[in-house]
Amino acid sequence: MVELIASIQAYAAGEDVDFSGVPVDLDGVDDFRLAIYDAARKLGFGETTTYGELARRAGHAGLARETGAALGANPVPLVIPCHRILAAGGKIGGFSAPGGSATKERMLAMEGVRVGPPPAAQASFGF
Repeated sequence: MVELIASIQAYAAGEDVDFSGVPVDLDGVDDFRLAIYDAARKLGFGETTTYGELARRAGHAGLARETGAALGANPVPLVIPCHRILAAGGKIGGFSAPGGSATKERMLAMEGVRVGPPPAAQASFGF
């Protein structure tokens, strides 16, 4: 547990931390959610995908909405990195942890991922 706390602190400080080896007790979780969580855990630091693509990777193509619901019930956010899953078109999508989508966006920014429209190529002049 002390090691996990240190890893979380390192992550919060902006370090690339891999939580994929952290043991998680998912006893009682249905097979669909297990497949979704397993696929999500394969995403590395700074890597994102969409709900639809994650569903496909988990062997459940076409179940993007159900994938979102499964991630909304994620018992261990960060260890199962649901913040790395985006809505179609690269939109931020929902996030069930405190702070919602704003927290998700901050976590992704810590990983070097920018979500949303690209910045303007040139600032406008005030004349």
